[in-house]
Amino acid sequence: MSAPVDLSLVVPVYNERENLPLLVEEIARALPGRRYEIVAVDDGSTDGSLDVLRALKREHPELHIVAFAANAGQTAAFAAGFDAARGGVIVTLDADLQNDPADIPAVIAELERSGAAAVAGYRVNRRDSAWKRLQSSIANGVRNRLNRETIRDTGCSLKAFRAEAVRALPLFNGMHRFLPTLVRMRGGTVAEVPVRHRPRRFGRTKYGMWNRVFRALADALAVRWMQRRALRYRVREELP
Repeated sequence: MSAPVDLSLVVPVYNERENLPLLVEEIARALPGRRYEIVAVDDGSTDGSLDVLRALKREHPELHIVAFAANAGQTAAFAAGFDAARGGVIVTLDADLQNDPADIPAVIAELERSGAAAVAGYRVNRRDSAWKRLQSSIANGVRNRLNRETIRDTGCSLKAFRAEAVRALPLFNGMHRFLPTLVRMRGGTVAEVPVRHRPRRFGRTKYGMWNRVFRALADALAVRWMQRRALRYRVREELP
């Protein structure tokens, strides 16, 4: 696709074939008149998601497909999407339709209004079971406590970034939950905005107690290590 775009939507895809046609349609309805691309990163799906993406691309030239040879994880999918994205603004969201594409204009508007480097959505009226909400609450608290953060909902994938800010981030496995914290580590500001949350219609959740709570602890400790050892200096003068 050679036409210029202002906005890149980065969407990790892992076994979401039923959701993909609806996702592309809902994005189109949410962004009339916008010059955008959808960078769909297939993370080694085994349910035919890649074939669905290829079929959709015939009718949707805005779709840019990146396909992994094998499952590499959500952070790797985001990293590949950031590398492939051409827009000056990058929005991330899940492929499972629990993020509502109708909220994309709101996170972009807050990015423009606030002048922040990133805007993190936080889910209101969560449409999950009480057990899943409890796990998410514990994991969110662990991350924020260890990293001295105040992000309301680190697990919400719906976020907006200035492209230059997110491409400069050091990414390792599990770091996708800490993108706003990593932006702040590099001197960027982060704003937050409420977004909707919907129940899953098709497919199965990829997260359980292990990767919600216990992985949250391990990954938060890794980010804390990075925070303590981050380079901090201010140039007083430079004479080229």
